[in-house]
Amino acid sequence: MNQRMFLAEFVGTAALLAGVVGSGIMAERLSPGDVGLQLLQNAIATAAVLVALILALQKASGAHFNPAVTLAARLSNELSTRVALGYIVAQFTGALLGVSLANLMFELPAVELSTKVRSGPHLLLAEFLATLGLVGVIQGVVRSGRAHLAAYAVGAYIAGAYYFTSSTSFANPAVTVARALSDTFAGIAPANVPSFIVVQLLGAVAAVPLLRRIYPHDEG
Repeated sequence: MNQRMFLAEFVGTAALLAGVVGSGIMAERLSPGDVGLQLLQNAIATAAVLVALILALQKASGAHFNPAVTLAARLSNELSTRVALGYIVAQFTGALLGVSLANLMFELPAVELSTKVRSGPHLLLAEFLATLGLVGVIQGVVRSGRAHLAAYAVGAYIAGAYYFTSSTSFANPAVTVARALSDTFAGIAPANVPSFIVVQLLGAVAAVPLLRRIYPHDEG
């Protein structure tokens, strides 16, 4: 088993969380009181970081940085169970490191439980659709033979999903857990984490047969 794949997932997910949480903190400080502008700054920074990380690490591991994406890849027989589990461990540990580093960069406690409540059926529906869409975009790009464009497709989708979903599109269980450890703009109260993760995984599972119907044969 190639250990560089797990290292790439660990480093990539850590960097992603540093980007998500760090840009959220910076946005709060640069634009206090203007939530709309804060969201715009956070969305642009997150999308840009994602594009860069996928371009840098896609060849090493596929650049999942997301247990939901890894689950979909396993269900599509793109990964063995052992590799998928290794990816998921690397993603969660990387996410925890990344959020701690983001907090420390801005002179905050390395771990600080979020008090930002994100609850309600509408947000769970948003997370289901956000994850369904993200996995669908990734698998659609790959199955249509354009995997080299995945970085740009994912970055564009996430930037848009920040705005068209009421939850601002977490769409990632590792990101969701890590964001509970930062009481800042990007945070989520720990009590809301389990339900977010459940619907994210359901969205990932639902995307697999949908894309098989759209692209019944791999064209990549």
